[in-house]
Amino acid sequence: MYDIVVVGGGPAGLTAAIYGLRNGKSVFVIEKSVFGGQIVNSPKVENIPGFDSISGDEFGDKLLEQAMGQGAEVTLENVTAVEKAAASDGSGKDTFVVKTEEGGEYEGRTVILATGTTHRLLGLEGEEELVGNGISFCAVCDGDFYRDKNVVMIGGGNSAFVESSLLVDIVGKLTILQDMPFFTADQKLQDQVLGTGKVETHVGTKILGYEVTDGPDKQITGVRYTENGEEKVAECDGVFLAVGLVPENDAFAGLADLDERGYFLPENICHTKTPGIFVAGDCCTKTLRQVATACSDGAYAAIAACDYMK
Repeated sequence: MYDIVVVGGGPAGLTAAIYGLRNGKSVFVIEKSVFGGQIVNSPKVENIPGFDSISGDEFGDKLLEQAMGQGAEVTLENVTAVEKAAASDGSGKDTFVVKTEEGGEYEGRTVILATGTTHRLLGLEGEEELVGNGISFCAVCDGDFYRDKNVVMIGGGNSAFVESSLLVDIVGKLTILQDMPFFTADQKLQDQVLGTGKVETHVGTKILGYEVTDGPDKQITGVRYTENGEEKVAECDGVFLAVGLVPENDAFAGLADLDERGYFLPENICHTKTPGIFVAGDCCTKTLRQVATACSDGAYAAIAACDYMK
């Protein structure tokens, strides 16, 4: 029986673990893929307090080392459910069983859900297999692979244009495809990107699929789309997707309220409708999703969990 079981090993989850341990609690952290969260994909980060510049991978390692150095236990498993269990310590408070796809069952007096988000895909045939092999999300991470080549950016909001502003200095040609009849990015961002003369834009499009080479090692050669009812192909060497983020909170909907997009709706920063269950980080409804705010959320959740156990 752990005092705190943390679901998610990104900045929010690992900060929660550190704060819980500093308060003398036993902490178990469950992460489904990579400790450190999405930040590990960024080779250079310059907006984390205390570091002029650090790679996301190194920052994630430092967080994990700090948590484990203070006594956190960790595992790589995919959590599928959190269930209430009758109190066994005479406190009268429910405890919880956290279940994983791998068959693990871990008991906690409290649970902090710091599940983060994943990049939204378009749901096209063969798309998942192309992620990391022609389809990217981060220009800082992968832009240099496409130096002087042709690239398609799918999306027209701020995220798409921030990534595009980095790509235009690297690629030979950038084509931006937007499904809406206009771009929604800030005008300053649009001016910065479109004023380079290296960008071709198409709005009111519908993406139909990806053109790929034959054989086992498929490579993207283009994006099929319609514009004004006419089917076209944007030839390219790679594709960047900026069509939003997706929380993966459905498995916990019975324990914590979700908004219409599936993000947790916490009360007083981190509390949920279930006593003993707390939420933190990018999986929550919030206006700013950054490492600094995720760490703040994790600290709040851990202190709230400790207060609950008093």
